Amino acid sequence: MYRYDEYDQRQVDARVDDFRDQVARRLRHDLTEDQFKPLRLMNGLYLQLHAYMLRVAIPYGTLSGTQMRTLGHIARKYDRGYAHFTTRQNIQYNWIKLEEAPDLLAELAAVEMHAIQTSGNCIRNISSDQFAGSAADEVGDPRPYAELLRQWSSFHPEFSFLPRKFKIAVTASDTDRAAVKLHDIGLQLIRNDAGELGFRVFAGGGMGRTPMIAPVIREFIPVDQYMSYCEAILRVYNRYGRRDNIYKARIKILVHELGAEEFTRQVEAEWLEVRGLGLDAPAAEFARVAAQFAPPAYDAAAPDSVDLSDPDFALWVEQNVHAHKVAGYAIATISLKPVGKIPGDASAEQMELVADLAARYSFDEIRVTHSQNLVLADVRKDELYALWTALAAADLATPNLDLVSDIIACPGLDYCALANARSIPVAQAIAVRFADLDRQHDIGELKIKISGCINACGHHHAGHIGILGVDKKGEEAYQLSLGGSGAEDTSLAKILGPGFSETGVVDAVEKVIERYRSIRLNPDERFLDAYRRVGAEPFKEAVYG
Repeated sequence: MYRYDEYDQRQVDARVDDFRDQVARRLRHDLTEDQFKPLRLMNGLYLQLHAYMLRVAIPYGTLSGTQMRTLGHIARKYDRGYAHFTTRQNIQYNWIKLEEAPDLLAELAAVEMHAIQTSGNCIRNISSDQFAGSAADEVGDPRPYAELLRQWSSFHPEFSFLPRKFKIAVTASDTDRAAVKLHDIGLQLIRNDAGELGFRVFAGGGMGRTPMIAPVIREFIPVDQYMSYCEAILRVYNRYGRRDNIYKARIKILVHELGAEEFTRQVEAEWLEVRGLGLDAPAAEFARVAAQFAPPAYDAAAPDSVDLSDPDFALWVEQNVHAHKVAGYAIATISLKPVGKIPGDASAEQMELVADLAARYSFDEIRVTHSQNLVLADVRKDELYALWTALAAADLATPNLDLVSDIIACPGLDYCALANARSIPVAQAIAVRFADLDRQHDIGELKIKISGCINACGHHHAGHIGILGVDKKGEEAYQLSLGGSGAEDTSLAKILGPGFSETGVVDAVEKVIERYRSIRLNPDERFLDAYRRVGAEPFKEAVYG
């Protein structure tokens, strides 16, 4: 994984010093809250319902064991013993004291981490495929390109005050594990007919109040030119993006209003102006960065088989383990969704255990996923059983990846000042309702995603079943949507009908699922495919009579 050079470290340390001074001025009342707000947001510090929340960047979802141990230590020292992994491969602490925030950031900086640009109208944390570098189906490791984007976008003077926040995702597989079409810029690493590496470029996707799927604006840009092309996209957006209306400020609105063809024309024209300015990384710099993502020392003699005689272990392998590009190795997903617990939360002790297990079984590296789970990407197959045993003892081995109880949920009204309704209790209630693993496996792949407000931090638009919390005359209520997907078959969920109470939405979800089971063509037909085949009417009938 990437290690800071002297420039990275100097920037992060300087930002900590700056923020320490800003916090001191705020505590002395030399700064008003209105003056302090943009300063704290530049450092990922939000003021939520009960306390400050700090969002820490995990670039392209990659962590070392040392960094994970530090995150656990911070949870214990500065929070209440736990933290929340998010849908954009960040981690959030929800009970931060303002006077302690600079010390916290200094501890992060000591292990090459920060909270810079995790908020504000800037380029946010660059995200990627959690299996990057290990996946059997990728054309190359996308992380060196993501790291170069991180370096290019950090403190970029022209893009520090964009019309609105800006999110970029990078992947390298036809199986989209990074939801690239639902980002402001999505980059898919591909090979053209000549075998050359480049990116298929998407622009103008996003969720929130006006969800949109990004169109392709360029089928192929060579890898040695993709950064200047991203610069051109940002320059067009920064010039013409709406600044008079926060609800129309995202690049998706600009792409929609101009049309993909005209937006592409303007980007291409801008690119001709900037491509010769030296914005793309020199070959030597790319080689320096890429060398830090060199494959670990795999054992060529590692056995390429797994003893599945233990049925519980076999179930976990079937659901939570994926194919690796190297024989004798596998990719193991650690579920942070035990039934009845808070999706995406991990205790300090669990984080420290995962760090220990990464050191023992996965070359000291951990990944964070878009679905709020963790991954050990390089596990020997003959060590999977020992890993599973240790995870099971810590309640981290639930075999539910992509099943009903593997629910994405934002913090909702339990924490967030923007939320209209709680997300966490709904997720917990659904998971308890479907606690029986045999039932979950019979239902098969079914992705439920819950947001506490229209900002869609829980990605409800991309859920096979999406749930949106709304305010209905001062009461919490929930809309149910069906048919979304954040994968390569991207689609936006459509509202089924009138909303429900907290209990009512759990009942409605069960009715939808039971109707699916009754109409599917066979046990292999996914919920999403059945919905697309028959439409909404059978599900409306089941829910509303």
